[in-house]
Amino acid sequence: MSPMAYSRTDSDFVSRGTRCSGWLYLPEGVQDPPVVIMAHGLAAERTFRLPAYAEKFVGRGLATFLFDYRNFGGSDGEPRNLVNPWRHVQDWHAAIAHVRGLPNVRAEKIALWGSSFSGGHVTVVAAKDPGVSAIVSQVPFVDGLSTLDALGPAYTLKALLAGCRDLCRILTFRPPYCVPVVEEPDGFGLMNRPDSKSGYLAIVPEDSSWKNECPARIMLAITFYRPVSFASKVKCPAFVLIAEKDSLIPAKAVERLAAKMPRAEVVRVPLGHFDVYLGEPFEETAKLEADFLERHLLG
Repeated sequence: MSPMAYSRTDSDFVSRGTRCSGWLYLPEGVQDPPVVIMAHGLAAERTFRLPAYAEKFVGRGLATFLFDYRNFGGSDGEPRNLVNPWRHVQDWHAAIAHVRGLPNVRAEKIALWGSSFSGGHVTVVAAKDPGVSAIVSQVPFVDGLSTLDALGPAYTLKALLAGCRDLCRILTFRPPYCVPVVEEPDGFGLMNRPDSKSGYLAIVPEDSSWKNECPARIMLAITFYRPVSFASKVKCPAFVLIAEKDSLIPAKAVERLAAKMPRAEVVRVPLGHFDVYLGEPFEETAKLEADFLERHLLG
């Protein structure tokens, strides 16, 4: 079966007084299709390979809505690239409310798709919104404590010092102290595993104006962000993709997340954290996710 033709239109919304930029993909010839809502992971923008997933899903007859968080990509807000999981979750709720108000979709059939950091966000959001029909949580961020533990004490100390430096700038009304989002192992950044910089930059479009930096205050907040503590409240079907060679998020931590979900469907792949976005691994995992979404949204 050939993929369905589709249209893409701008569809912005407001979250806590700030405009967030969104794209709505609609399959042609389908009346009131269910919707998959998508946003990206740590300090990333919707253009970073999410359109490739959207095309897979809309090709199955599912509407797809992509958005940028406040302070990212096409959305408004300062400082730029501000990573804050609780703000992101607020944006998710605002995006859901926006989609439910659209006239040309099936508002009672909504799925959430998240990857990495947003894989944790969709867990938190679905736990709080019983109207969500299904979620896809791809190589998800699970628990700030387990992530820092895996990165080691030397990294944790540098992270705390960087976060405190940025906090001092907030208190003295100065511009943020920023750190790289991705860096080589001999440098410091939010992610500095051997595959982090090359894997992350491989999904950034060549014409992107994105800067590899973000305010360091996230280093202080991330310890307290624990999507795993919400997992047992996710009552809808959940597709959880575990990358067995993930250098950032321990596979055992993701297993604990999935085990707490009453209706989790777990798929393990022998891949690294960034491998799922490109090439044959992308084709294979995106098909599994599209199959799952089609099954639970279209029946």
